[in-house]
Amino acid sequence: MVPAAHSPEAAREALAVEFGRFLDQTVGISQSERLFELLSAFAVNFDCPWMAYGSFVPAQRELKLARRGPAAMLNYPDEWQERYFEMGYDEIDPIIKTGRKRADAFRWSEVYNDGSTTEGERRVFDEAATFGLRAGVSVPLHGPEGSFAIMSFARPWGREFQNRTITYLQLAALHFHLRIKKFGKSAGIEDAPSLSLREKECILWTARGKSSWEIGKILEISENTVNFHIKNVKKKLNATSRTLAAIKAVNFGIVQI
Repeated sequence: MVPAAHSPEAAREALAVEFGRFLDQTVGISQSERLFELLSAFAVNFDCPWMAYGSFVPAQRELKLARRGPAAMLNYPDEWQERYFEMGYDEIDPIIKTGRKRADAFRWSEVYNDGSTTEGERRVFDEAATFGLRAGVSVPLHGPEGSFAIMSFARPWGREFQNRTITYLQLAALHFHLRIKKFGKSAGIEDAPSLSLREKECILWTARGKSSWEIGKILEISENTVNFHIKNVKKKLNATSRTLAAIKAVNFGIVQI
């Protein structure tokens, strides 16, 4: 984190130095996970320990996660990720809805207080806050042919984001997104990893919101065996959580919900 400066001017200079360091560190990096780590380290300068990046393509009336490149990368608390998909909040997420219509970065509080936001959509923010994500800013990233991505940064307390902070996060998110898209064009479509039948069954039921105990009952295997298979799936899909593994499995077409 940037140390407290003795003057506003010194603080601005310190952040400019950190942003320049972030840009320099990304030179020559061709792994999306490493880029995400570097962006995460930069975001900590603004008291944002959590980030989420999602890349989408238009599919008729709704957005589907893209199948080219890393469709989703996030470090949100595992408990919140699981709750989010268990409750189907991906279907009503007001951040995604707002991002589709906006070109500029926006504070979550703007969306929460907007008169067009429904009570169900506000519940997404309210529940996120109970898991520690109490304030956030999201950056829409629009591309050709209706493609769309969004990067969100979240804080564990409710202090609002200053305009200068939003500017830096928006610039960093855009740089990250452009680098990711460059990877996709040069590498083409990523091959889906091979999962065993049991691994597919376990991650399918995970994607449907079932716990390890519930999956064990459905498949008539022990909870420990379920966890073993899910751990293998996480490793094969390079996912940091079971929820992200489920997203990637659906994204690759390995399983269908």
